[in-house]
Amino acid sequence: MDLVIRDARVVDGTGAPSYRADAGITDGRITEIRGEGEGPRLTAARTLDADGLALAPGFIDMHAHSDLALLRDPDHSAKAAQGVTLEVLGQDGLSYAPADDRTLAEVRRSISGWNGDGGDIDFDWRTVGGYLDRLDRNFGGQGIAVNAAYLIPQGTVRMLAVGWDDRPATDAELERMKELVAQGMTEGAVGMSSGLTYTPGMYAKDAELTELCRVVAAHGGYYCPHHRSYGAGALQAYEEMVRLTRDAGCALHLAHATMNFGVNEGRAPDLLALLDAALAEGADISLDTYPYTPGCTTLVAMLPSWASEGGPESVLTRLADGATAERIRHHMEVLGSDGCHGVPIEWDTIEISGVGSPALSSYVGRTVAESARLRGEEPWVTARRLLVEDRLGTTILQHVGHEENVRQIMRHRVHTGGSDGILQGDKPHPRAYGTFPQYLGRYARELGILSLEECVAHLTSRPAARLRLPDRGLVREGYRADLVLFDPDTVAAGSTFEEPRTLPVGIPHVLIDGRFVIEDGKRTSVLAGRAVRGTGRPQG
Repeated sequence: MDLVIRDARVVDGTGAPSYRADAGITDGRITEIRGEGEGPRLTAARTLDADGLALAPGFIDMHAHSDLALLRDPDHSAKAAQGVTLEVLGQDGLSYAPADDRTLAEVRRSISGWNGDGGDIDFDWRTVGGYLDRLDRNFGGQGIAVNAAYLIPQGTVRMLAVGWDDRPATDAELERMKELVAQGMTEGAVGMSSGLTYTPGMYAKDAELTELCRVVAAHGGYYCPHHRSYGAGALQAYEEMVRLTRDAGCALHLAHATMNFGVNEGRAPDLLALLDAALAEGADISLDTYPYTPGCTTLVAMLPSWASEGGPESVLTRLADGATAERIRHHMEVLGSDGCHGVPIEWDTIEISGVGSPALSSYVGRTVAESARLRGEEPWVTARRLLVEDRLGTTILQHVGHEENVRQIMRHRVHTGGSDGILQGDKPHPRAYGTFPQYLGRYARELGILSLEECVAHLTSRPAARLRLPDRGLVREGYRADLVLFDPDTVAAGSTFEEPRTLPVGIPHVLIDGRFVIEDGKRTSVLAGRAVRGTGRPQG
């Protein structure tokens, strides 16, 4: 064998009680697991004494925004140091494939707050397959820091086939979108995402989404919507997604499944009852959450959808016009814009986490309301200035969550972990660097919301099952040696809202394909990550 991990506490990902064993690895796979007292000790070219550390499958981040970070950063310790061995990209309906020259430029502008403007990236692909190939041959053919799977972004597909208009797709445009989705699935995507509070994806009606989901289902994938409301209409939005995917015969994975804003305090049981009823009827549903209460997005996402029709330049034109800007303010502050989930915006909950322009860095770490008070002006004046001067690149933390909702949802049997981690900005959300140790340290060890074994199952085998990965997500003979060794007594997130880029503690070793990407708590130079492709074959 290449490596034996000796005397580990194996937390195998099934949720079953842990046990003490040695694990042998050869050619990137787990070749033997020998429990304590089951025979002679395993031997190998190298032995690692785990000394009671927990040995678990590598964690799977079901909601990641590392689409460009994996291409620009060979280190990527934000995820590798957490024990993440696979990220699912292409989230919230907006990413960089499929595209043509026009839409690529538009999507780069529209999500620069998530991933930067991409000026440092050679966008030498236009298809889903081309993007996945690029991941594999990145950094001179070495690959990427961790494995990555990809969801076809429905908003980008609509941008390519329809544009930024708020109207139903024509029959020809719908056929074009279905062709693009089918092609992306065939080329290796694992499903399709939507951002139904983001333009232009939000302009799609249910009938259009159902047709696209039928294509996804035919290729064995799943639908991952950021649905139409996490606020005033949250429960109705969840019901819509359950109904839509049932009609399409498509598996459903609910992205960052939260119940936020004051209108939803204490309403997690309503969501869980809805899911339980659908599951009892045979629906194929899963969800992901992050273990924090604030959300994170872009400031421009708070605007009403009509203000974003036509794309980024149209938004800036409307903001420059006084009368139109006043109409935008009225929708946001009085009526409750669809961009803010139907809830009138509370500027003291909107904290600036990052700006594209260094000249605006003084806003970072303050709420819009606080900055407005310091400037002696109304909050909308401050927000409008930021949007215009930062060319829509401003990211925000939105403090609208409820701890009890977070705890109840993470207990559910179809729950998985997803960081929703935006790595850009001067003060990103700490979930980008801390989600997985936060689950293990705070919610499993300290609060007992989940047992250690349950928690690991939520982060490993459940997401692997959703992704239909036959050889990942468990510590089992024959499975890939994507593994993490952590100390259950000390593992904790180092990242905080004050110091969000602090790495976790208590995770000394992480392996991908049997190769150490984290060793003795330090990032190695190994680039063992590759694109993880769905089969893409039409289902019989």
